[in-house]
Amino acid sequence: MWALLPAPGRGAVTTPAGVDTNPLNLDPVVRQAYQHFYILDYDGALSRFEKVQQENPGNPLAVGYVLDAVLFRELYRLDLLDTTFYTHDGFLTGKHAVAGDPAVGERVNSLYTKAVELSEQQLSKNPQDVDALYARGWARSLRAVYIGLVQRGFVSALHVALQARSDNEKVLRLDPRYIDAKLVVGVHQYVAGSLPFGLRVLAGVAGISGSKVKGIEDLREAGASGVITSVEARTALGLFLRREAKYDEAITVTRSLTEEYPRDFLFRLELANLTKDAGQGTAAIAEYQGLLEQAKKPGYFPSAHLELAWFGLADTLQGQKNYAEAAAAYNLATAQPTISVDLKSRCDLNSGKMYDLLNERDMALKQYQVVLRQDGDSAQAEYARKYLKTPFTAR
Repeated sequence: MWALLPAPGRGAVTTPAGVDTNPLNLDPVVRQAYQHFYILDYDGALSRFEKVQQENPGNPLAVGYVLDAVLFRELYRLDLLDTTFYTHDGFLTGKHAVAGDPAVGERVNSLYTKAVELSEQQLSKNPQDVDALYARGWARSLRAVYIGLVQRGFVSALHVALQARSDNEKVLRLDPRYIDAKLVVGVHQYVAGSLPFGLRVLAGVAGISGSKVKGIEDLREAGASGVITSVEARTALGLFLRREAKYDEAITVTRSLTEEYPRDFLFRLELANLTKDAGQGTAAIAEYQGLLEQAKKPGYFPSAHLELAWFGLADTLQGQKNYAEAAAAYNLATAQPTISVDLKSRCDLNSGKMYDLLNERDMALKQYQVVLRQDGDSAQAEYARKYLKTPFTAR
């Protein structure tokens, strides 16, 4: 998804041979900030990025760092970095309740505007300034993420994402060694190439083209050689390979992330999700249980949304027909203080379905009613009304 455009950052402090980047990306404080970012300590990352911005007030990339941390802290709070959000219900058609913080929305807009203004000030002096073009394209891609995921404005998001792609394509034309620009281009290529035929035709009329193969190639290159997008490119690559059912390669890519950042809860979660989708139910259960055990170690995961792991475990147990254990895991997910309304409804609905399969109709009815009370207009509510009338069956 173009929606998965995380922050730039990598552990290395030197550029690979034959690759160009903005020198600010190698600043020690920037590197420290991303070490915090990649263990989901967004507050720690943000405080350092704000320091970088204060010291570089005219640099649009410095504003972009802050925008990135603010945005992804909010996405994580809303459980929107869980990849099951894009593989269940349908990303474009599903009804997802998203209660974004208005104050965060205002700050995202303000930072985005500032980053674009500073970029365009530099471009007015030198239209071929690749650092300014990249900074503007990055800010636009983050803005597209916010519009699409939080505001659910897909048409507007696509428009901004197209601008971001245009900026990054121009960067690559001016400097093919600016490998980081391949992240946005690759994501957009894949998404545009994944559209249903009818939408792809309409997109073509609007001048939007794409290729899944080319998109994956770009992401592989950014993952291997990107200065500040290696992690992001591998994250997106793993998701797209998962959508293509290329599970072995997706697992290999994701495992490289877990080895580099073992305290990143989301990378460990994604490895378990991939193992489940690959049809390795027993191994997936072990991955989820291992993740939940590690989360018990004080401070090991600076930020862990355990509801995501309980949900994945419950889904896997359901697939193994362990309905009682699945119901218990769904219920443990709903007990987590960080759970979003949308995921809670999904868990309550699925818990009710498990109780129906266990012939515990009273418990099932109770769960369906909980779903309706939480959000009567959600996709889960539609199913809850159906199962209130007729018990769920596995057929």
